[in-house]
Amino acid sequence: MSAAKLTFFLLLGAVGVVFLVNWVAGVRRARRELSAGDPAATPGSPTAAHLAIGFVTNFFDTLGIGSFAPTTSIFKLRRIVPDRIIPGTLNVGHTPPVIVQAFIYVAIIEVDMMTLTLLIGASVAGAWLGAGVVASWPRRKIQIGMGTALLVAASLMLMTQFDLFPAGGVALGLSGPLLVVAVIGNFILGALMTLGIGMYAPSLIMISLLGMNPRAAFPIMMGSCAFLMPVGSTRFVRKNSYALRPALGLALGGIPAVLIAAYIVKELPLAAIRWLVVVVVVYTAISMLRSARTEYRVQPPGEPPAESGAVPPAG
Repeated sequence: MSAAKLTFFLLLGAVGVVFLVNWVAGVRRARRELSAGDPAATPGSPTAAHLAIGFVTNFFDTLGIGSFAPTTSIFKLRRIVPDRIIPGTLNVGHTPPVIVQAFIYVAIIEVDMMTLTLLIGASVAGAWLGAGVVASWPRRKIQIGMGTALLVAASLMLMTQFDLFPAGGVALGLSGPLLVVAVIGNFILGALMTLGIGMYAPSLIMISLLGMNPRAAFPIMMGSCAFLMPVGSTRFVRKNSYALRPALGLALGGIPAVLIAAYIVKELPLAAIRWLVVVVVVYTAISMLRSARTEYRVQPPGEPPAESGAVPPAG
């Protein structure tokens, strides 16, 4: 193993530990605040449904489907998480499984470590700025943003189905102007991640257009997410802008799913599954936008937007 990869794994491990420490501290703080108001109101453990959602979405995420859009659809359709705190729940809950994915894909797929490092740094900066904005948005703005994000995700999935992505090249790294373009692109993708737009398809498009081997999108995307999601999630946790029990379900159900998908299953015929995901995601996007429109109609002029403040992360 090269010194660069070893350094990467050590940093990734440190980021994971810091994230878990901050999350535990945030949970304890939230429980103290809840107990102060109502001694009986303390967050419980994730349900079997929460764990199942974490397992299924992260299993297919590891194989290339993506996890944010399907999870959003399930949360919305089953009313598991209020719309306003879906972005925070996605980012917090999917962070541990994505860190595991990053360890796996950086270990097994070759990519220029300088390119990987710069793109990760750009995505982290974007996530830090994006999470600070999204965590304080009112519900209606979240509904509009996520509805639009889901339509974008569905469009990218359709491009995958019809093989409309650029073929890509053979390069494992970038330099000069192309590297600058990639850094700017990953900064934008990092910011959009905090709103619930997954990075897999956008990263694949960008990497291929810049002439890199499309397989390099996996360590770049997983590595970027593994560093940016803990950073963005910290801000969501501090503002209690997420649902604790569903987030725990995503994390605890997702980690074994990643290991099974990466080391046992490895590959599946995913075309039919993508069609199903496209249909569900489009339906959810329309539902989000309709909810935003309804809220705009019923909200009295001059009244503060509903759910604009922090909510207890009880799930």
